[in-house]
Amino acid sequence: MDLAADLALALEAATEAGAVAMRYFGTEMDVRDKSPNNPVSDADLAIDALLKERLLANRPSYGWLSEETADDQSRQSARFCWVVDPIDGTRAFIKAKPHFSVCIGLLADSEPVLGVVFNPATGEMFEAALGGGARLNGVAIAPSEVDRLEGCAMLGDPGMFRHPAWPRPWPDMDVVSRNSIAYRMCLVAAGQYDGAIALSAKSDWDLAAAAVIVAEAGALATTHEGAAFVYNQPVPVQKSLVVAGKPLHPLLIERVHHVKLS
Repeated sequence: MDLAADLALALEAATEAGAVAMRYFGTEMDVRDKSPNNPVSDADLAIDALLKERLLANRPSYGWLSEETADDQSRQSARFCWVVDPIDGTRAFIKAKPHFSVCIGLLADSEPVLGVVFNPATGEMFEAALGGGARLNGVAIAPSEVDRLEGCAMLGDPGMFRHPAWPRPWPDMDVVSRNSIAYRMCLVAAGQYDGAIALSAKSDWDLAAAAVIVAEAGALATTHEGAAFVYNQPVPVQKSLVVAGKPLHPLLIERVHHVKLS
């Protein structure tokens, strides 16, 4: 494995995929539900096909896991595996909201070692490879050093924080919603927001690419119980997400670790 070459390949593929996304963005497109409240568009499928062709043509021995490709489990016998979400944030994309991203991650021995998250609507290209730091459009990024919940900038569902079931009310925070999970993680890694919480199951393709960017920037991403993600399992699903800079992360975990998820 040549991480520098793999990163260059992923950046090139993400750029090309972003151009395809923007040809569809804001237009009428065919949209259908894969399952209730889980839409897929023509753009998702076109980008999936493009990325699969570009990435596997250059790395034919690598495995493949994508939200829009049937999983045949062959990835589990491959030492290296691409983990792709052609459009993370499809609902925002369909509504022509610029809160989506193209995600390309790479696992080595089931651990994330490379990540590219591209928002073509805003021109934000996040990238990282193991040991090389994280960058936004070529410039090094780092998370915020915020160490208190009061007044922090949080990405998540505003209604979740207002729910009456919390033992303690959350303090006043600036809570903003963004559809793409990977984009949320990268915005935290870049210090544009202080933290993000999602107390619902997330798939490997939502997390793997952004997880490398978060780690290389110097932030933390775990489940709501504070556990590390385990990738490339037969069912590639993680139970939840908490991401923040190192001072804030334990304060979020202390608030949410007891939550029992269905």
